[in-house]
Amino acid sequence: MAGGNNVSRMSPRQRMINLMYIVLTAMLALNVSSDVLNGFRQVHDGLHHTNSNMEAKNEVQFRYLQDLYEKNPAKVGTWFEKGKRLHDEAARLCQSIDSLKGAIARQADGKNGDPDNLINQDDLEAASVTMLRPGSEEGKKLRGSIDAFREYVAELITDSLKRHAVSDMLSTSQHTAAPGMMAQTWENRNFENMPAIAAVTLLTKIENDIRQAESEAMTNLITNVDIGDVRVNSLEAYVIPASNMVMRGSRYTADIILAAVDTTQRPAVFVNGSRLDNDRGTLEFTAGTVGNHEYSGYIEVMRGDGTVDRRPFSSSYTVMEPSATVSPTLMNVLYAGIDNPVSISVPGFPMNAVQATMTNGTLVRNGDSWTARPGKVGTEAVISVTALTDGTPRNVGSMTFRVRKLPDPSPFILIKDPQGNPVHYKGSPKRISKAALMAASSLSAAIDDDILNVDYSVVSFSTVFFDSMGNAIPEVSDGAEFSKRQKEQFRRLKPGQSIFISDVKAKGPDGIIRDISPMQVSLN
Repeated sequence: MAGGNNVSRMSPRQRMINLMYIVLTAMLALNVSSDVLNGFRQVHDGLHHTNSNMEAKNEVQFRYLQDLYEKNPAKVGTWFEKGKRLHDEAARLCQSIDSLKGAIARQADGKNGDPDNLINQDDLEAASVTMLRPGSEEGKKLRGSIDAFREYVAELITDSLKRHAVSDMLSTSQHTAAPGMMAQTWENRNFENMPAIAAVTLLTKIENDIRQAESEAMTNLITNVDIGDVRVNSLEAYVIPASNMVMRGSRYTADIILAAVDTTQRPAVFVNGSRLDNDRGTLEFTAGTVGNHEYSGYIEVMRGDGTVDRRPFSSSYTVMEPSATVSPTLMNVLYAGIDNPVSISVPGFPMNAVQATMTNGTLVRNGDSWTARPGKVGTEAVISVTALTDGTPRNVGSMTFRVRKLPDPSPFILIKDPQGNPVHYKGSPKRISKAALMAASSLSAAIDDDILNVDYSVVSFSTVFFDSMGNAIPEVSDGAEFSKRQKEQFRRLKPGQSIFISDVKAKGPDGIIRDISPMQVSLN
């Protein structure tokens, strides 16, 4: 059709022809082809038939799960409850969709409208009025119901790929519009100006998706019923004792089991010809004679075909006299005034069943380790050990230790090596630089022989410097710190000269102040 200034030059007849063309084109656009409508009808009929089949299949699956639950409620209870809710939710949602299809049919064909036999299939108002009418907003409500069902079903499917596929199948996400256009909601995109038959077909397709999702989730629930079971191709009898080492007078306990046995059907256990008097397979008796002892028997279990399967077993246990092992971690004596790590154990007993006490001092437990802190020097310390047997503490041994005073420490000056690492300088024959001596601030003392590592506090000390005339010039420290006068002595030292540190008094963790050996400091 011509436009612009050409319109004014058209004849009235040409103008009429163009107008009729526009009207005809609009009418064609408003009318949906009967072939398309018939195509929707065929799709709807096919989906309706598929839905009937899926509904029947899901009913069979649910009845199977229900049958498993009735046979073994303890094992299947959790999965049956989830399956029942899934079955009910799917049925409730499909019933709601069926009612919406009926409402669309009645809107299009009147009060007797049937969604399976629509007359006015091309009605463009029925779906919009039913699903999008303000106030009722049935389309929005349906979207919310589908979202809730999708989230619930996704929780029941463990396979990530299947879960993602089901989530996509039931997606109601907002339609992404072209640039410059407003985005459409799920309900507007599917029901606005939609022929009645197309809307009904879409709802039938949603029912099909719901049934498919229900089937996938139900299959996963049925699989989970047996997923925790252990499948084996061999049955063996085992004896599991609480301990193979038993003290005389204590009780021996062992579990005799058949591997992979069903706890709902306990086997019969026979030991040395006699059947155990409990259904747990627990063998228990009081141990008597010291030494190694053996026993044997068999387990009988009923097979699925009603026959009895017998499996033999044998085991042994050792009875021993009560004993304990107590050993000091550091050495064969305990030192007063410090924490002495001590290892205490009783063979055949867990650590939480072992207790210990100590004379002449304190014994503290830290987890599985012990710390002994003796008191008086020269008096022996005795560690006594008990173990709980059937809830009763039994004396299992003791050990006596000598308590000694800590040895004297060695004085040292803390300096740094060329790499900046701290070094204990203990005097001649080693030499240090004058700069290292000037950088030191105090005198320290410690036992650092890699056996005992104990720090002492230096109380006081003196330095002796010999001048050029050979005269000794003593100076007194400021506690553990070098005094100003001592520092002045260090400044007057020349390469190769020495200075003596004497009258060193140090206090240890035992509180004793002692005189320790002197040291000679020689410069490079």
